[in-house]
Amino acid sequence: MDVWIFLQSIILGIVEGLTEFLPVSSTGHLILTGDIIRFDEPWADTFYIAIQAGAIVAVCWHYRRRLIAIVCNLFKPGKEQRLAVNIVVGFLPAAVLGALLSSFVKSHFFNAFTVALALVVGGLLILWIESRHEKRGIVPRVQEIDDMSACDAFAVGCMQCFALIPGTSRSGSTIIGGLILGLSRKAATEFSFFLAIPTIFGATVWDLWQSREALSVDSLPAIAVGFVVSFFSAIVVVRWLLRYVSGHDFRAFGWYRIVFGFVILAAGSLGFGIEF
Repeated sequence: MDVWIFLQSIILGIVEGLTEFLPVSSTGHLILTGDIIRFDEPWADTFYIAIQAGAIVAVCWHYRRRLIAIVCNLFKPGKEQRLAVNIVVGFLPAAVLGALLSSFVKSHFFNAFTVALALVVGGLLILWIESRHEKRGIVPRVQEIDDMSACDAFAVGCMQCFALIPGTSRSGSTIIGGLILGLSRKAATEFSFFLAIPTIFGATVWDLWQSREALSVDSLPAIAVGFVVSFFSAIVVVRWLLRYVSGHDFRAFGWYRIVFGFVILAAGSLGFGIEF
């Protein structure tokens, strides 16, 4: 593997792990970082999808005891079975739309302008929702992830569909969507983690299969490096975010999205390493 591609894989793996579970759009950051460091391999889009699996393995590791409990109690009525059902129900909307629209989205929306626009719009939405919650003193209807119903899970799953557009953020769609639907920050964040497991693993397998002809033996070492780096950086973020939501709202992420989005628009307009 070329040394520069090796370094690019490390950089992109770090970016993926740091942004996958924050409401700032990991795909958008990967696309933009790839533009800046000139990661223009023919299999770049598939690389971006594949290394997301490393971040999901980090979630599986963090929640390994709960996941083992779910498997062991899958056929026994109770909270573990209910969570398993909710994950499946929440996964279905994005799975169906993703299968139908993935090729269209990749060919029309995987660009810096779409990412910038989605970042700004999403940031404004976060600020509006947090302001609304503060003014009205809204008390979450669902405090813990185990209190969620199948209807709650399906509604959050529908919110996740917006993340098909790069820059929207899968975690942002599910967490902020969860807040709109009456979930607490903790419940929304944890369900976003669990929902990511089938969603991103499924997207990875589907994309690798669809792009199997574009992949080569030369691309596998780069994907492996990105996967491993993504795994370790994501573990840090998952643990930090769970602590963060216990005492903070998401306004900081909203402002970050808005500022970053306008920086991208300015850089692209002036021709500073970003192409629209």
